[in-house]
Amino acid sequence: MALSCDVLVIGGGPAGSTVSTLLADRGFSVVLVEKDRHPRFHIGESLLPRNLPILRRLGVEERLRHIGVTKRGADFSGNATESHVVYDFSEAMAPDEPSAFQVRRAEFDEMLLHNASERGVQVVQETRVTGIELDADPVTASILGTDGTARQISARFVVDASGRDTFLSQRLDLKQRNKRHKSAAVFGHFSNVVRREGEEAGNISIYWFDQGWFWLIPLQDGCTSVGMVCDPGYLKQRDGDLQNLFWQTVSNTQGVAQRLENAQLLGEMRGTGNFSYQSTEMTGDRFLLVGDAYAFIDPVFSSGVYLAMQGAEYAAEAVEGILTQPQAALRHRRRYERRVRKGLRAFSWFIYRFTDPALRYLFLNPTRRFQLRRAVISVLSGDVYGRTRIWPQLLVFRLVYHVTSLFFWRQQKAHRARLDKVEHTVS
Repeated sequence: MALSCDVLVIGGGPAGSTVSTLLADRGFSVVLVEKDRHPRFHIGESLLPRNLPILRRLGVEERLRHIGVTKRGADFSGNATESHVVYDFSEAMAPDEPSAFQVRRAEFDEMLLHNASERGVQVVQETRVTGIELDADPVTASILGTDGTARQISARFVVDASGRDTFLSQRLDLKQRNKRHKSAAVFGHFSNVVRREGEEAGNISIYWFDQGWFWLIPLQDGCTSVGMVCDPGYLKQRDGDLQNLFWQTVSNTQGVAQRLENAQLLGEMRGTGNFSYQSTEMTGDRFLLVGDAYAFIDPVFSSGVYLAMQGAEYAAEAVEGILTQPQAALRHRRRYERRVRKGLRAFSWFIYRFTDPALRYLFLNPTRRFQLRRAVISVLSGDVYGRTRIWPQLLVFRLVYHVTSLFFWRQQKAHRARLDKVEHTVS
């Protein structure tokens, strides 16, 4: 049986569920097609404070509290020290959301998808979109269920929220690796991981090591998500499997080793590579890309889910404008693109430099002068879309970073000169 709707949404992750729910609330008929059956495993378990207003508008905040661990901030550590520096969300420039949550994505994504169905979205799970004709009017998509059932869907508009599958980007040849940044990750869920004390117990912890960084995310029932992010070349140098490399790197990172001393892996260790990519186009005449279907930069700062859901809110506004004011479609598309890119740029500046010694030094030695610490906390909270005036402080922070980088460059140059002198003397 053929389906017909105003909007076809491909993908049932946070972006797809959010844009679907908001469009259904606006009176549009929406069909959401998801390839898997929820719940299913996914990484990206750490939310940001600016997620919460969106979750309230979706009407799921109370349900979220039942499945989440309260997250009051983030802490950062070097690889040879037991100390850590805490960035508390209550110290942001506009601290109206002083906390967030850590969640199992299987539960979180299922909650959002179920909410979309309750709000009027027609959800079709265990079904893949196998073909699409964007030039047709209406757009025609072919779908195939795991039971072999094939159907057609006609839609006035398509939202690609397929995540890292990047359905339309792949088909339209839009996807490009981000040449400025590449990374790989090895991760798993563990029991018996030591947590911070008191109100810091729910914080995400970040530990740098020479080739990358670790995340530790406390979840419910004593479970902790632990991941190692590094350059793909580091994984290629491994002696044995990913799990051996993971534990070897843990043993060389003092703070992580102490917290994982009695840890036990729950399930399997997973790995993924080529994290960072971006599409050359975000919108077209009858389609729009949202969340990871457009771009993904890195899991650092827990930005993925927030960027997906905030982008989904902007997408819902754009689709409504395009369908109700077709004569102004281009204006709505361009506004959506500007808003999405603004958030990506704000996070990207930090992410591209996250393993740089100068940025590491500034995070581990924060200053309260010129409100720089508060501005950085605002970024960590997700306040990057112009709601709060933090750009003057961020410009000063970038200036301090460049001066610090120059200092480290001179230090490294002097060190190399000393080594050359020693080698010349020995020879």
